[in-house]
Amino acid sequence: MLDGRHGAAAADALGLVLRFAGAVGAERLIDCDQAHVDGCLYHGQASLDFVERFVASRGRVRVPTTLNVGSVDLIHPELYVGDPALGAAGKRLMEAHVELGCTPSFTCAPYQTLMRPKRGDQLAWAESNAIVFANSVIGARTNRYGDFIDLACALAGRVPDYGLHRTDNRRAKVRVDITGLEGASADEAGGIAVAAGLIVGRECGDAIAAITGLPAATGEDDLKALGAAAASSGSVAMFHAVGLTPEAPDLESATGGIDVPVLARLGKAEIASVLAGLGTVKDGAPLTAVALGTPHFSLTEFDRLIPMLDLAPFSVPVYVNTGRHEWERLVADGSAQRLEKAGVTVVVDTCTYVTAIIRDLSGAVMTNSGKWAYYAPGNLGIDVAFGTLADTMQSALAGRVVRA
Repeated sequence: MLDGRHGAAAADALGLVLRFAGAVGAERLIDCDQAHVDGCLYHGQASLDFVERFVASRGRVRVPTTLNVGSVDLIHPELYVGDPALGAAGKRLMEAHVELGCTPSFTCAPYQTLMRPKRGDQLAWAESNAIVFANSVIGARTNRYGDFIDLACALAGRVPDYGLHRTDNRRAKVRVDITGLEGASADEAGGIAVAAGLIVGRECGDAIAAITGLPAATGEDDLKALGAAAASSGSVAMFHAVGLTPEAPDLESATGGIDVPVLARLGKAEIASVLAGLGTVKDGAPLTAVALGTPHFSLTEFDRLIPMLDLAPFSVPVYVNTGRHEWERLVADGSAQRLEKAGVTVVVDTCTYVTAIIRDLSGAVMTNSGKWAYYAPGNLGIDVAFGTLADTMQSALAGRVVRA
């Protein structure tokens, strides 16, 4: 490959992977089963130049490769209200990746597509929440690959053998204990997971945490929210939810039998305090929008949302980010039409905190996503309110922040 017998693009990509491997101290490369590329979100001309180089040399990815969110919704281009030049560049960047053979998934939740990896698969995944989910909830193996090296690994079909690709590096080094909340409801479990994720991100650094005491009602979407919050507030790439995630049937399995320090103990009061810190407005504050689906809404989350559409008409716009896989299912079963009739805007291929979609940002926006609440004030320059899904929809109806 380095000699160019598989083309110039493969040779260039493998050269980058080898230099990266040297930088991280990896002694060898291993086969890559799958990649997820974050570099299709436009951050400037360098993003486009890098990919166009591989397109010009007729590059093709060598492993199944999904794509993270881009800068525009290619299915609903009318939703974009930003700079036309940036929108055009972002669209071209998304298209260029597809020309390299990547699957046009354009989702931050590739684990919700038909290309979900298996336990033990070696991945080159970028996108912080996807990395955490793959390692923690699926038991696949990936490091925190970033823009450019993710695509290079996909074009070469190799990853450096270091970090979380190796079993010894996947054991918990610290603990976060949740107490007295095992019987919390399914709606409450989502908030508890977000709070636990924020604490893991803030307190654990890049150390893998074993989390004990999560509610019995904790589901996959809650673990998704936990990982997204942890990766947003820190440099987390993996966690163990004891009794819930595949490499942690018990605490001993999670830690390798080693006694590890407890960094945090969270009860009801601590959870409430962490979640209160996500918001920048008080209860009763007026809203201009509600934003859901960061990471992208799953079909299970839509199943919870759709009965709440009976509250319509809503006083403020409601935006829901999701992937193409979910969108196709919503269209097929008539749910998309029901959402549209209720005044809900479904956004595909991108996310409302990274691109110009929400029409009115003059006031606060409410969300049930810890990740959205964490990033939106800086990205969009707005105030946010955080609540459960039920809270957000009741608030959309009232046009102000209300809680059950």
